Amino acid sequence: MIKAIALDDEILALKIIENYAGKIDNLYLEKVFNTQSDAQKYLNKFPVDLIFLDIEMPTRNGMDFYKNISQNTKVIFTTAYSEYAVDAFSINAVDYLLKPFSFDRFKAAVEKVKTNYDADDIKYLSIRADYKLHKINFNDIIMIEGSDDYIQIHLANHSTITARSSLKNILEKLPEKDFVRVHRSYIVPVHSIKTIVNRSIHIGEFVIPIGETYKDFVMKIVNK
Repeated sequence: MIKAIALDDEILALKIIENYAGKIDNLYLEKVFNTQSDAQKYLNKFPVDLIFLDIEMPTRNGMDFYKNISQNTKVIFTTAYSEYAVDAFSINAVDYLLKPFSFDRFKAAVEKVKTNYDADDIKYLSIRADYKLHKINFNDIIMIEGSDDYIQIHLANHSTITARSSLKNILEKLPEKDFVRVHRSYIVPVHSIKTIVNRSIHIGEFVIPIGETYKDFVMKIVNK
């Protein structure tokens, strides 16, 4: 199921998207918004897979809004202006719907989202940071550290990607069988949990504490 929201300052445009989305299997339009501030507040708490996003809006250009979304959120732009198409695809938009668009055209755009998930998301974590979309191979993740509203993804090449997200939200984007939360501040790959010393997991240079809430589950993994 693809979880989506729509953001457009025109109420009629949102009603059309609601109508079209209701006709497509495996697409759930959770909310619609006509202000960017309300949409941002929602995304901060409830990350989604897809956003239908207008470009010309009163407060801020829709592309600028999308660039500041840190979660793994795909975008289909819905706009009355054709001149933004090149810029839209340069930031990895799934599609660009020129208003007024038909249901068939809308459905074709959503199908591209489904195809992208089938092809890419099995092997990669996609996350937006530093105004770029990063595709991170799951096998390259050493650990993920959380602090307040930000996470740090430590990679095998000794680099770190910092993004705005919570550990809870990022864990939902990772394959359940391959990653586990071991502390309120840490997620690690399951294959890295081999030995535990003084209730800590040692992964390379990192010493990761095991939280009281998570210790029983972690011990089951080690003892398998």
